[in-house]
Amino acid sequence: MTTRSVVRPHRWVGWTTLAFGMLALSAPAATPAQAQTQRPEGWVGGPGSANYRLAARFAPYKIRDLIHSTAVQPQWINDGDRFWYEWETSAGSTYYLVDPARGTKRQLFDNDRIAAELTRITRDPWDAQHLPIRNIRFIDDNTLEFEVETSMDEEVEEQVDEEQDEEQEQRTRRPSTRKQVYYFRYDVNTQTLTRLEDYEAPDRHPSWAGVSPDTSWVVFSREFNLWMMSYAEYEKILDARRGKTGDEAEEAEEEVEVEEIQLTTDGERHYAYGNEGRGDNDDETQEEHQKRQNAGILWSHDSRYFALDRRDRREVGDLWVIHMTGNDRPQLETYKYDLPGEQKVSQTEMLVFEMESRSMTTIDDSPWKDQRMGLFSDPTGGGQFFGFGGGGGGGGALEPPIRKWLSDSPDELYFWRRSRDQHRVDVMVYNPSTGAARPVIEERLNTYVEHQSPHRLSGGDLVWWSEQDGWAHLYRYAPDGSLRARLTEGAWHVDAILGVDETAGFVYFRANGREQGEDPYYMHTYRVGLNGGAPQLLEPGNFDFRASMSESNRYFVSNYSRVNTVPASALHAASGRKIMDLEEADLSQLTAAGYQFPEPYQVKAADGVTDIYGVMYKPYDFDPEKVYPIVTYVYPGPQTESVAKAFSAAPMEQALAQFGFIVVTIGNRGGHPDRSKWYHNYGYGDLRDYGLADKKTGLEQLADRHDFIDIERVGIYGHSGGGFMSTAAMLVYPDFFKVAVSSSGNHNNDVYNQNWSEKHDGVKEVVDDEGNVTFEYDIEPNSDLAANLKGHLMLTTGDIDNNVHHASTHRMAQALIRANKRFDYFVFPGQRHGYGNMSDYWFWLRSEYFVNHLLGDEQWTADIIQLQMEQEKSGGPGVRRTTVTDDEETTTNNGNGRRRGGGR
Repeated sequence: MTTRSVVRPHRWVGWTTLAFGMLALSAPAATPAQAQTQRPEGWVGGPGSANYRLAARFAPYKIRDLIHSTAVQPQWINDGDRFWYEWETSAGSTYYLVDPARGTKRQLFDNDRIAAELTRITRDPWDAQHLPIRNIRFIDDNTLEFEVETSMDEEVEEQVDEEQDEEQEQRTRRPSTRKQVYYFRYDVNTQTLTRLEDYEAPDRHPSWAGVSPDTSWVVFSREFNLWMMSYAEYEKILDARRGKTGDEAEEAEEEVEVEEIQLTTDGERHYAYGNEGRGDNDDETQEEHQKRQNAGILWSHDSRYFALDRRDRREVGDLWVIHMTGNDRPQLETYKYDLPGEQKVSQTEMLVFEMESRSMTTIDDSPWKDQRMGLFSDPTGGGQFFGFGGGGGGGGALEPPIRKWLSDSPDELYFWRRSRDQHRVDVMVYNPSTGAARPVIEERLNTYVEHQSPHRLSGGDLVWWSEQDGWAHLYRYAPDGSLRARLTEGAWHVDAILGVDETAGFVYFRANGREQGEDPYYMHTYRVGLNGGAPQLLEPGNFDFRASMSESNRYFVSNYSRVNTVPASALHAASGRKIMDLEEADLSQLTAAGYQFPEPYQVKAADGVTDIYGVMYKPYDFDPEKVYPIVTYVYPGPQTESVAKAFSAAPMEQALAQFGFIVVTIGNRGGHPDRSKWYHNYGYGDLRDYGLADKKTGLEQLADRHDFIDIERVGIYGHSGGGFMSTAAMLVYPDFFKVAVSSSGNHNNDVYNQNWSEKHDGVKEVVDDEGNVTFEYDIEPNSDLAANLKGHLMLTTGDIDNNVHHASTHRMAQALIRANKRFDYFVFPGQRHGYGNMSDYWFWLRSEYFVNHLLGDEQWTADIIQLQMEQEKSGGPGVRRTTVTDDEETTTNNGNGRRRGGGR
């Protein structure tokens, strides 16, 4: 490639700005040595080089409006094989009913006809493209009910406090209102729509209710203790909540007087039975303690016992964040938080309560110091959701939330225990009648053991997922713990069990890496005999498949795509036979706007042996004769990688590319659990640096292949673990990575989650001569390398982040200041870990940092014009004015506040 000599202008920026929650310590744009570098022909950069117009067209908040349904989400009807689903395209939403046994698919509604009927009845105008239907539920195989919210207000009956004072009684109160809801019944066969004038809404079970399988009792926690009520008393609460959602349902519930029975009295804060409740600040937390909470119990199938785990966090240290916005006074939020390496961490007990004697037993099982324990539950338990929003738009579950033991025998309570270093995991079974607990399956590794819930067969055998030979596979164990059969084996990965059909003799599961010539991350659905044998591939094709099985395991819906194909869906029989194609996503608006599919690629890791996979996103005005900076989005794992396999809008990566960057995602050894155990655990003991060499080597290989990549201008960004990794990259390879934007990173893992940090980096269990056990933890923080910084670095955090506490970012900033480094620092006020309603602002802040420092385009205005253009400047639906007289209140609505579209 020919080159031409261009002198880069040299500009020093050396001031500090503190405004609107941002502290900016800007690094120099170029050093004298950099100013003399050779620029290749077609070099993209300089003033005005960033394509703001194209980037704005594909900003994340714009792309979302150009994409409709991309996957069929089957709503199985009444535990059967028939299902319905909603499918949205640029022409609106259509509802379909599918009968797999007959191989038929038909529309639930004639959209034009139903829109006309709804308009006639509600008197709000609707058309076929904008149906207001919500909360569909089938009450039998051919009859469904749904609701429609209208534009009309209706008064809500107010609860009057009997203890209100005389002045309150005399005061005239304005009645509260809500939008009127119409309820309808629809016969699918005759297409007959009927308004239900005297509709009685179904039961909406609150999340706190632990209903017994015989529906005699309901158990919950409150004020740190266990309570229960009879189901007859509970029905009074259901009646009060009927037809209500959210705060209205909760307030109605609180007004009902019911008889409650207290089961325990020794619960206390941070040593509670069940969930003690937690609010957004300390005041709200105190209020939550007074409310009913979910106790997290599992019932024996005969309702004789229930079991739960109880956590003692009294000696665990506190963390705090301060809510400085959204209130009159800054408010404190205090919470318990286990930190890695600490000697005082949460302790777990396993408890069993017998209903007849009203007695509690603690399972005597504590072989390992600081072990964790948890219950295995029956996956076919009640409390399933049907319809939209969990079947109630926030109102609660339609079915009683019954959670049961894994075994149907009251003498078999299955639970797991795990050592603190996570090298040991046991599947345990406890007999309440004898008080004996014994291990059934024991797992041991020198790194960390991961486990899933087993599937229990009717005879008591367990189908168990394990990585004991270095790959994730399925095994069948007898009740006594002996191995009956190995169900799968080989250099590939079983991801999860999807279902078991004992009558047919098959286990259905999702797996990847088995099919030759494919990306090893592509998932497929398989089945294998309960005694082992050759697995059968049920969805052949070079795509990433995700299946949803029917309750009977006779059929499944498969959604499939790649990052560079249109998503599609199909219905299959359990044998793998395709019954019909269901849908193909409508990307017409996206492609009309100029969208282009990204490009998957493959490179070698730094060892020259291991295959690494990634995705490349180019500007839509890409010119192969030009030379672009390259920016990589990273997340190190180890629980995942930031590399899409199925179709994804990838709005952040796509939009950033449009400014004039090649944007890539790229894997790394140690970054994903869906390959070998060696690959996944590669970073064990070196959690800071393990993935960086692969990122660097992979980017260099891409530059070797493609002349349009400028390897002298490399940017990197990531969030959370990616924030940690992107800063580490700037410090470990300071001459390679030139610009990083690191958000909410766990830069110093000594102030991050104990379980995650000790699991992935390792903690050493030390036993002294007297048998006392302590734990040693040592992980390298980013702050140790602060003196290495050479390029441009922006650190960001939310000031109420209670996941990755901002202490980690502050300590990183402190280390940089002490090393006399310039960097940029931005605090998002009032934001948690994900930046919430400031995410659009965050997109532009991050993007412009790369525009300024990689492209050298430093255009600036106080306004983010692109965001300003998206915000409506009107005053809304008019000004609501209230005139108060001595004996009445009147309300007027001035201005053109007419609601359109039936009140939506």
